[in-house]
Amino acid sequence: MKRFATLLAAPLAALAFAAPAIAQDALPDLEGRTISAVTENAYYPLNFADPMTGEGIGLEYDLVNEIAKRLNAKVEWNLGAWDVMIEAVRTGQYDVGADGITITDEREEQIDFTVPFITVEQYFLVRADEDRITGAESFSENEELLFGAQPGTSAFYTAIYDVLDGDEANPRVKLFETFGASVQALKSGDVDAVIADQAASAGYIGADPGAFKQIGEAIKSEPLGLILTPGSDLVAPFDAAIEQMKADGTLDAMINKWFFEYGEGA
Repeated sequence: MKRFATLLAAPLAALAFAAPAIAQDALPDLEGRTISAVTENAYYPLNFADPMTGEGIGLEYDLVNEIAKRLNAKVEWNLGAWDVMIEAVRTGQYDVGADGITITDEREEQIDFTVPFITVEQYFLVRADEDRITGAESFSENEELLFGAQPGTSAFYTAIYDVLDGDEANPRVKLFETFGASVQALKSGDVDAVIADQAASAGYIGADPGAFKQIGEAIKSEPLGLILTPGSDLVAPFDAAIEQMKADGTLDAMINKWFFEYGEGA
């Protein structure tokens, strides 16, 4: 958690001296329009079910809800599986998707993204007592070690192409339906590591003290964005709202809430 706090410290300090925030009435007015949003509820602390109420909560819920509020719109939340989410938004089944989605050139050929709302680095997440893994080289050289991953995610491709041999059928990568399931498999000893961005690592470490640790150098750095139907008239309003939230400190406050305050109280 402290390493991620350092990452956030510079942006937070910079915002304290930022130019005055754009006036809220400068944003487009969507006149009460209902926006259909989809998430998976399986990527703590970006989107997950409240353990007490079952209600969907997390950074991305707060982000999209605040965007809608600033644009004078309403949000209708839906749950969907990761493996069909991009296609469902691409074809217009939903207006916007939020699931910790990394902005990549390949995905930008299929779908429209907002501007990034956070940039995160990917690391090894291992059990707290793990001493065999110090980074990518030590993992790749020990053929007994297994990754847990959700197929089609950036973490899956990082494991395959940045750590292992580039073969997507590599038996050292065990596949799970959700990222959360791969983390549970790590905790139970069924796999030896998952690749998680700094946001998810901080969330799981904070939610389950003593169970996990983050190790090694960052494998890569990736921006996350919301996805929208190609050509959607929501792209420019969403971008404007996100930039306003960056300028007035709201986005940093949300990040602090979900990556530090919530985890410490869980």
